[in-house]
Amino acid sequence: MVKKKLGNTELSFAPLAFGGNVFGWTADEQRSFELLDAFTASGFTFIDTADVYSYWAPGAKGGESETIIGNWLKQRGNRDKVIIATKVGSKPGPGPKDLSRKYIIEKVEESLQRLQTDYIDLYQSHYDDISTPVEETLEAYAELVKAGKVRYIGASNMTPERLLQSLQASQEHGYPRYESLQPQYNLYEREGFEKAFEPLCQQYGLSVIPYYSLASGFLTGKYRTEQDLNKSVRGQGLKKYLDDRGLRILEALDSVAAQYSASPAQIALAWLNAKTTIAAPIASATSVEQLEELTKAADIRLDDLAVQQLDEASSYNKNEDITIGA
Repeated sequence: MVKKKLGNTELSFAPLAFGGNVFGWTADEQRSFELLDAFTASGFTFIDTADVYSYWAPGAKGGESETIIGNWLKQRGNRDKVIIATKVGSKPGPGPKDLSRKYIIEKVEESLQRLQTDYIDLYQSHYDDISTPVEETLEAYAELVKAGKVRYIGASNMTPERLLQSLQASQEHGYPRYESLQPQYNLYEREGFEKAFEPLCQQYGLSVIPYYSLASGFLTGKYRTEQDLNKSVRGQGLKKYLDDRGLRILEALDSVAAQYSASPAQIALAWLNAKTTIAAPIASATSVEQLEELTKAADIRLDDLAVQQLDEASSYNKNEDITIGA
């Protein structure tokens, strides 16, 4: 299995990240342990979570995902064998985000305690806080890196303008720089990333760790009609994808999947991995069977014709400007 490197770091890993948003929500601790065991047994090491996961679950308040991962790390004694990525800056529910020095310094201690570890491999700004200067945020991260509590930093939901400001501030002041970007990116949701962020990532050598890699399940091919939307709780949220373009994408996924004796979900992930800026798409599973299907995507190498077929089916007008942010 080919491994990929994260930005300008010493971290390298097989090209799939496990999305820890299901831990403490649709996967209880026992199931989460089974999933993590299966994931690592297949040669994967990158586990992504956040300090607020999974506050939206009934009875949860946030921190459940990190707690489960921490219990698993302690029981398995394998901290040095995995890459733990978590996030800071969001808060349970709607409301202002916070990337102030005070907040980051406070919250990293809580994450370290829940994860039962002395360090975080990749600490990411979850949502931007436009009320805090980028220099203050980066200074806080510099303190954590110097103290050995954080190895590298990354960004997630941030405008291209603020991301560029951050990268420039790191260059100017010698702060740690964002080594990765975690945006929404998949075969359907292409335009925002490719127009506004991909050039920046290429220019600065940032690795991309896309979330919603399967468009919340749409790219599995499970949802093809409005009647299909009743198959799951989140099905109704996928109605926006059931347009001509969405159906065209599914048709192309079916075609390429048949060529490679694979599933549409595997091909959707393989398409991401064929992109030079992608380090590891994030995908979640709630059963070992689902996970085994997804992990096989890392071994699929799409040829140029297959990539072109998927690119054309999911194409959009790249000449039109769009607004990013908010």
